[in-house]
Amino acid sequence: MRTELHLHHDNYSAPFARNPLGAVRNLGILAHVDAGKTTVTERILYATGTTHKRGEVHDGTTVTDFDPQERDRGITIFAAAVSCDWDGHRINLIDTPGHVDFSDEVVRSLRVLDGAVAVFDAVAGVEPQSESVWRQADRFGVPRIAFVNKLDRTGADLDSAVASIRERLHPAPLVVQLPIGSEDGFEGVVDLLRMRALVWTERRDGHDGRDGSGEVREGPVPEALRAEAGRRRRLLEEAVAELHPGALEEFCTRSTVCADTLAGALRDLTRTGDGVVVLCGSAYRDRGIEPLLDAVVAYLPSPLDVPAVRGTLDGAGQERAADPAAPFAALAFKVNATATGRLTYLRVYSGTIRKGETVWDAGAARTERIGRILRVQADRHAQVDRAVAGDIVAVVGLKSARAGSTLCAPGAPLVLEPPDTAEPVVSVAVEAGTNADTERLVAALGRLVEEDPSLVVRTDGETGQTVLSGMGELHLEVAVEKIRRAQGLDVRVGRPKVAYRETVVRGVAGLVHRHVKQDGGAGQFAQVVLDVEPLEPVEPSDAAGEGAGAGPGGSATGFEFRSAVVGGRVPQEYVRAVEAGCRDALGEGPLGGHPVTGLRVVLRDGATHVKDSSELAFRTAGRLALREALRASAMALLEPVAEVTVTAPGDAVGGVLGDLAARRGRVTGSSTRAGSAVVTATVPLAELFGYATRLRSRTQGRGVFTTRPTGYAPAPASSR
Repeated sequence: MRTELHLHHDNYSAPFARNPLGAVRNLGILAHVDAGKTTVTERILYATGTTHKRGEVHDGTTVTDFDPQERDRGITIFAAAVSCDWDGHRINLIDTPGHVDFSDEVVRSLRVLDGAVAVFDAVAGVEPQSESVWRQADRFGVPRIAFVNKLDRTGADLDSAVASIRERLHPAPLVVQLPIGSEDGFEGVVDLLRMRALVWTERRDGHDGRDGSGEVREGPVPEALRAEAGRRRRLLEEAVAELHPGALEEFCTRSTVCADTLAGALRDLTRTGDGVVVLCGSAYRDRGIEPLLDAVVAYLPSPLDVPAVRGTLDGAGQERAADPAAPFAALAFKVNATATGRLTYLRVYSGTIRKGETVWDAGAARTERIGRILRVQADRHAQVDRAVAGDIVAVVGLKSARAGSTLCAPGAPLVLEPPDTAEPVVSVAVEAGTNADTERLVAALGRLVEEDPSLVVRTDGETGQTVLSGMGELHLEVAVEKIRRAQGLDVRVGRPKVAYRETVVRGVAGLVHRHVKQDGGAGQFAQVVLDVEPLEPVEPSDAAGEGAGAGPGGSATGFEFRSAVVGGRVPQEYVRAVEAGCRDALGEGPLGGHPVTGLRVVLRDGATHVKDSSELAFRTAGRLALREALRASAMALLEPVAEVTVTAPGDAVGGVLGDLAARRGRVTGSSTRAGSAVVTATVPLAELFGYATRLRSRTQGRGVFTTRPTGYAPAPASSR
């Protein structure tokens, strides 16, 4: 028997009951791979009565990891949306991937969420991908609460995990619980707001002796923990008073802060991002989930609590409030393109939409008809008649909408800012096993790109090969395997290749280029004088290839253009044309035809002709001038690098370090954690292909690693 336990006082949630939108929570579960995101999601669904059996990742029985590849690999690959109800509130929840290769799924999800639960391993603390998704949430201004998971593991330590949150993520962690018991003896928590103990009893079954899904018992704080609980409650009051004026006033007046004031202050600090509430538990043993749900309801914002969504109309900014009566506006953030139809996932920001109605696709500039509206439960769907502001739903019938498309009322058009799409860093050549399957492969690749904008398909102009590009080796492996399974195609895959770039080490000044063309009729005339320089210096040793293993972001990326023309010698419209021409020239560099980055171009001077000068002439002059300048400059080849974190037994560290050195890696840190060594290094991405197999061999299967792209660094001369 399960007990629904709601820890917040009635007046905490009273404001939400006055408006249905106030009783909605749109949140994501964020974490490093294997921190327990999917297990937390499964326990939430079980605690809310949405499912009646606990799904397990290792058994392949989870609701959100429903794709065959997710179940085979034991990781989340695709963001999955589910809905459940808790304490009179509807929770729309998205379980996001934790592997860095699928971080674009996380970004698209964060774009439409109002809040998030960040899950941390109680042994490992903040891990590389934990930090990456935290920074992404910072960029979108998504309020978060933290859940320190796996307190039942050997070596679990709440205080160490909280310290890593403070040191690596830099929020003010506000710990509201104290564990009861440690490691295998972890059995509950002390709620520091109400100073009550919550203990989860275990129920025995006939399979493995326990399933951890017994009742929750509430009672007084155990005698042995009263002093420590009192001390931690005092620390919580002091930390909140430092950050919240209302709590500070009560603390100064009464030398304490009551539970209601603390709860209100924690809600304010969470929503402003000035603090992060920290809870703890063990999702696998089903301990701590009910208090986590209560914290979601009490502290994370509803659609009414977040700023009105901003969009543009004819270049002017507009806002749309979360009001069902306002004009309809929604953002498509995910597309499932199948052979039988397309399923488009929407976050509705304003207005109401009903099945059968017509909407305007602002990106494609065409109308679309909503065939059906579905409430999503991972791979299962329930039809509904309408969706209102604050809803996350899927719709059937849209033909042109892509991830990032804005759908709005035809009479009130609006364009919402789409989420950024990451630039691919790894490519493979793909081809069908037989000529007869070539067209089927092209169609399958098209559906892949519809679903995942971080995948890019192109045809190599020199070889005629079809090239698939993505965020990493695993990303491409999953994409190809999806085609094989869904279409039954024999797909051949070439060796992965990384996306090199070229940059300027030493530029040129005062390069004069005159473009003159006369072939009957109006001619073309444009003269430009350019300076080309690097955005930041590149060490000569690195440029020569001696700096292999350069640190993250070893060279600046990007492009800057500015005009220093005086006296109106080049009109402004021609200056813009020169900039456009320079950008055209960045597609192919002189070293190997790779894109050029990390340079600044200054237009110093120019000349025009009264009849033959035009924007086309100056665009052509800008393109040809920059190409000439790049050939005259000292150039360097850049390669993508990644931060690699390897966890291995202490007796295998020597072999791990030697292998990293052979891969041109530069070790940046090492530590000992729970009896294992953790090594961090910066390694060229091209050297990491096949690393998983090599690491398993060197550590007898006991080593694991994660990677995180960190930018570009100069490549050795042999890579050119």
